[in-house]
Amino acid sequence: MKNYETVFILNPVLSEDQAKDTVEKFVKVLKNRNAQILNQEFWGLKKLAYPINKKSTGFYNLVEFTADSSVINTLETEYRRDESVMRFLTTVLDKHAVTYNERRRKGEFRNKDKKTSVRKTAEELAE
Repeated sequence: MKNYETVFILNPVLSEDQAKDTVEKFVKVLKNRNAQILNQEFWGLKKLAYPINKKSTGFYNLVEFTADSSVINTLETEYRRDESVMRFLTTVLDKHAVTYNERRRKGEFRNKDKKTSVRKTAEELAE
């Protein structure tokens, strides 16, 4: 079983409830194929880097999971069938990405006070 991360963008015409229902549909596809969901994030409505289907925004979603490689074809087929999915990308995570994602989930990279973190970094460099 490998670690995967999938990010997909849903049509902004959907309501937030419809977007969350669509995400749950894809999570169920994974669970029905015996995938273990590690993390699921709803990033909300974001501006796109470039227009897709004449839309400038979309609902971004992230799902991290472990599964067999056969699950990916099924998941991506479901993405293609659903008209509300504008773009998707599924990647295999190496050991460094898995470690990074675990640390990110724990909140190690959130800086509430950037001045303090810069000061700490400067002090660490001085030592």
